[in-house]
Amino acid sequence: MHGGEISMLILLLIGLAARSNLISVCACILLVLQFSKLEILFPYLETHGLEVGLLFLLLSILIPIATDKVTTGELLYNITSLPGLLAVLAGVLATHLNSEGLKLMQINPGIIFGLILGSVIGILFFNGQPVGPLMAAGVTALFVEALNWFR
Repeated sequence: MHGGEISMLILLLIGLAARSNLISVCACILLVLQFSKLEILFPYLETHGLEVGLLFLLLSILIPIATDKVTTGELLYNITSLPGLLAVLAGVLATHLNSEGLKLMQINPGIIFGLILGSVIGILFFNGQPVGPLMAAGVTALFVEALNWFR
């Protein structure tokens, strides 16, 4: 067994222990691809997987708008009210942090284990909601940048 396969088995066990279906399923899919010699898909998943995931995330978020559960008036109010303006600001900040987190994961892919371990701790002990490693990487990038200010 190679290091990547062992890492995926560890992630699978962590996902099962943390009751994180996403981590468990992803580890299983990658193991199946490795054992069935379909690693040729890895470069495609690496370059386009995030876009495909975001596509489905946005689809699920936009369903209430498409089905008129949220009206145009509510949308306009939620963009122009104080909470709505704060949401726009938070969206700008979050996307910037996610961009920095993505850069951090590209520079240091091994950091993913720390991000997943932190997510598992947050789920188990702080009733956290797993939303993926990208936001955690963004916060990590912010922490790293803040530490660099003090050096």
